[in-house]
Amino acid sequence: MAAYETSRAAPFGAITVYRMVQIVIHTAETMKAWNSARITRKALNRLSNRELDDIGLCRGDIELIGR
Repeated sequence: MAAYETSRAAPFGAITVYRMVQIVIHTAETMKAWNSARITRKALNRLSNRELDDIGLCRGDIELIGR
């Protein structure tokens, strides 16, 4: 019966590259979330006070929703 070793050390620099890719992915996700919140706040700010009242919000709630 043959035995195979399934755990090997990562090649030199592979962990650093992996961490850099994770940083880029995290940054992209953060930017997408920020942009989505910005678009939501912008759309809500365009509504009149009556329209905001119809959906159960006031002007002060807009900033909280964007977070």
